[in-house]
Amino acid sequence: MKKEVTITPVAFVRNDFKEKFGIPRQSGRAPSVRSAICFERDFQDEAFFREIEGFSHLWLIFDFSATREQGYAPTVRPPRLGGNRRVGVFASRSPFRPNHLGLSVVKLEEVRREKAGVTLVVSGARGGYADEHKNERLEVEFPSELLDKIPQEKREGLIECLADDPRPSYQDDPDRVYGMRFGNAEIRFRVIGNRLTVEEVTI
Repeated sequence: MKKEVTITPVAFVRNDFKEKFGIPRQSGRAPSVRSAICFERDFQDEAFFREIEGFSHLWLIFDFSATREQGYAPTVRPPRLGGNRRVGVFASRSPFRPNHLGLSVVKLEEVRREKAGVTLVVSGARGGYADEHKNERLEVEFPSELLDKIPQEKREGLIECLADDPRPSYQDDPDRVYGMRFGNAEIRFRVIGNRLTVEEVTI
């Protein structure tokens, strides 16, 4: 029998990713990036978090809220397979899923207890062989005058995201300039061979 399940959101996630493009394919490939889990008012009681510091990692069940209105299909075309090969949506990591739910493990970096409530600071977890992805990493050339526009504490994470090659695998045009939003910055870059060169940073 078909049954509906109601899930009450307890928190939302804040980080520097403002769009799908540029998010690492595996969280462990950009370990310097931090996200904040901010809890709704009804779940701010300290009792909810008692002894949470005893754990190194947490499981998060989350809603693909940005894709919910776009629906889903039984098959998808994963970018890493060239964009032309279709696989079943349940055999993919696509956010366009029937129930729009995802599951991720994160590393607990810090528990912030502030007047406004409790915030959990998390980072990506290593994924073993899944993180290797054939050791594909780009060499990032980021001119210092452009890098200086990025807050110092966020530079390493941004460079890790760029080195992970945000482009779909079927795009390999050396003349194309790509744009990626990260925090308050728009990063424009070009890729030639194994080298990614940042050409413009707009705040």
